[in-house]
Amino acid sequence: MDTHSIETVDVLIVGAGISGIGAGRYLKTEHPRKTFTILEARDAIGGTWDLFKYPGIRSDSDLYTFGYEFKPWRDKETIATAPRILAYLEETAKENQLDQYIRFGHKVVRADWHTPTARWLVEVEQTTPEGTFTQQIKARWIFCAGGYYRYDQGYTPVFEGADRFGGTIVHPQHWPEDLDYAGKRVVVIGSGATAVTIVPAMAGTARHVTLLQRTPTYVMPVPQQDPLAKLFKKLFSPERAHQLIRAKFVREQRFVWKFCQRFPNAARRLIRRVNTRMLPAGYPVDEHFNPPYNPWDQRLCAVPEGDLFKAISDGSAEMVTDRIETFTETGIRLESGRLLEADVIVTATGLNIQVLGGIDLKVDGRPVNYPDTVVYRGMMLSGVPNFAMAIGYTNASWTLKVGLLCEYFVKLLSHMDEHGHDAVWAVADPDMPTRPVLDFEAGYVQRAMARLPRQGPAAPWLMSRDYLDDRKLIRNGALVDEHLHFADATSDEAVSVRESLA
Repeated sequence: MDTHSIETVDVLIVGAGISGIGAGRYLKTEHPRKTFTILEARDAIGGTWDLFKYPGIRSDSDLYTFGYEFKPWRDKETIATAPRILAYLEETAKENQLDQYIRFGHKVVRADWHTPTARWLVEVEQTTPEGTFTQQIKARWIFCAGGYYRYDQGYTPVFEGADRFGGTIVHPQHWPEDLDYAGKRVVVIGSGATAVTIVPAMAGTARHVTLLQRTPTYVMPVPQQDPLAKLFKKLFSPERAHQLIRAKFVREQRFVWKFCQRFPNAARRLIRRVNTRMLPAGYPVDEHFNPPYNPWDQRLCAVPEGDLFKAISDGSAEMVTDRIETFTETGIRLESGRLLEADVIVTATGLNIQVLGGIDLKVDGRPVNYPDTVVYRGMMLSGVPNFAMAIGYTNASWTLKVGLLCEYFVKLLSHMDEHGHDAVWAVADPDMPTRPVLDFEAGYVQRAMARLPRQGPAAPWLMSRDYLDDRKLIRNGALVDEHLHFADATSDEAVSVRESLA
């Protein structure tokens, strides 16, 4: 291929999900003269909200904070279904004319930074009806918004005897559109947000649904509509109401998380009291809703209007806390000896984390080993020039953090333009103590710990989980500090990029 004919863009955005669409909007608004492209491996926008098709799929965060700050959430429902979230994203893309920038069926495979030219050479696999083709694109910047898990493969542990089961086994990430579970016995394996969503959604149609969990999780009911949000929408313009409602939910999330961190025993008692009130008298709450860890050591599961508790109370669903001994021809035998008869088994057993969309990243031909990097301000990797990524919160709405990162990103581009810089990278103290970037006890995170980038003990290297603190640092704090190094493509300073990875 003639390298002179390779397309060059200012910014290459990887992924057309909620983070990628948001990044595109910020870039188009703040830097209308810059060229950019959004590459999406799948054939539609939306990421998670287009991929998952299981019954009841919805957010587990309120849409006033999970949605964009620049686009009000106008629905009455606080917790939204996937189709409504997808419609919101499609509307955002259309309103900002982002459709013309998105290329579907384009998967970024690898990217190599070339210091002398201050460009990324990106290899892309394009999938068409005629087959898969490889092409190259040059980019001054890469903004990685490709999500944190493998889209092509959910996580399923090895279950003894699974091949003997005579019914249907399905993972929520690969839900068949033609799956008929009406009048059938269903066992859902898992205890996370997906499991507690699927169970009440299937309970009204299936003969009976059992949620089988090895370890309980914290579950709390949340109202589907917020009374104060309803009042604000009547009193103020959509934009002003959105600001006020968003601020309310930000502070509520922050208060709950901090309360759980500071007073875990009190939080545990409060959750137990709420659970007890939502369930029939004499129900074994401690057996099924009393985790061995503190609230928010793992994400707390929200159930709209207590739908899971209602399904348990009316007998259409039940909770079983036990370990699997083996699958049988007709269901699952537990270590206690109990046999759960099933026609359909749903393995809601989690995700497979994939760092930066699985991109093979190099700097001047040297592979980037992610555990050797430290995350700067939650969006850059130490020693990797002109590379940004979207990592949201695990204890609040994901998009709250991503919105701040997009703001910082476009400001950093302006700073580089004003000062004539071609490249920027963060330099971390090699003696700084670090830990994995996602400091979270969820199983899917624990399985990936050894492959993750690191974080430091304090800002700007700390992955803060406090939106208000991050807003001070990222939105209102100094744009540039001593940890950022700038250079133009021909300067001697640019050579130190190689040295930072040596």
